[in-house]
Amino acid sequence: MSLAPRAVLVHRTTEYEELLARHGTHGQADFFLASRGRSIRDVTLRHHRAQRALAEVAAAVPLQWRQTRVERADLDRFLFAPEDVVVVVGQDGLVANTAKYLAGQPVVGIDTEPGRNPGVLVRHRVEDARRLLRSAVLPGRSADELTMVEAVADDTQRLPALNEIYLGRPGHQTARYRLDEDGDGPGGKGSGGEESGEAQASSGVLVGTGTGATGWLRSLWQERGSTLTLPGPAEPRLVWFVREAWPSPATGTSKVAGALGRGQRLRITVESDRLVVFGDGMESDALSLTWGQSVSLGIADVSLRLLD
Repeated sequence: MSLAPRAVLVHRTTEYEELLARHGTHGQADFFLASRGRSIRDVTLRHHRAQRALAEVAAAVPLQWRQTRVERADLDRFLFAPEDVVVVVGQDGLVANTAKYLAGQPVVGIDTEPGRNPGVLVRHRVEDARRLLRSAVLPGRSADELTMVEAVADDTQRLPALNEIYLGRPGHQTARYRLDEDGDGPGGKGSGGEESGEAQASSGVLVGTGTGATGWLRSLWQERGSTLTLPGPAEPRLVWFVREAWPSPATGTSKVAGALGRGQRLRITVESDRLVVFGDGMESDALSLTWGQSVSLGIADVSLRLLD
């Protein structure tokens, strides 16, 4: 017999819970916020709204299904199963945080604060949860297949992301590396053994998707007045930018932006003591690369199946 579907409810700790963990009591948290010109009333209201939404979504799960919950901070330790239906209850960014750990499972985004979130990824209201869960497992259920980006290191480490991947120094100091579009090999060498690509010193490299084109990627695109066309969320194309490349006798700035289609890769070879690669702002879950290592960035083999 096949297993019944499992609803995995993904949520994150509220600001109120974080305040209690830091200050111990409601009164101390209230004093802390008041000293900074804020009221705890708004924080507690948002907390209760989020808790109520999570409880209502849990109650909407069909009785014959299994269900479990996972907090954002535990995603990198949680094992998703093929039969899971993933229900993200929260903000748009929480869907992006979850996407990197999935392998094609259907995802439902539930907006806990309509009007406060853009609703690009959390497209549905709490009252829609019961209908969406029942239809999620129906054959032929339509879903948007959102393109993802991935980084693959030469030691086989792999990191996917929904919005963007950033490569740079952990403290955002100057990163040194060699950048090559569609490099010739894992060591970044040309056919004659010479170094290929361009040596650069910059604030890092950002490679993003059409979903990410509504956020950090767009801000770089606008700041530069770039002529590149940003991709759509389901379009199999990525856009990349080098942040604040520095020209010097040893480093160049001729390759600071571009696009990648399916099968095309951007290869970066580390020329610093340590660089990190992380996706969607989750710096705590990053690849760490040392001098001489290389990483290849391009369109991921998997996409995010987001129910419409």
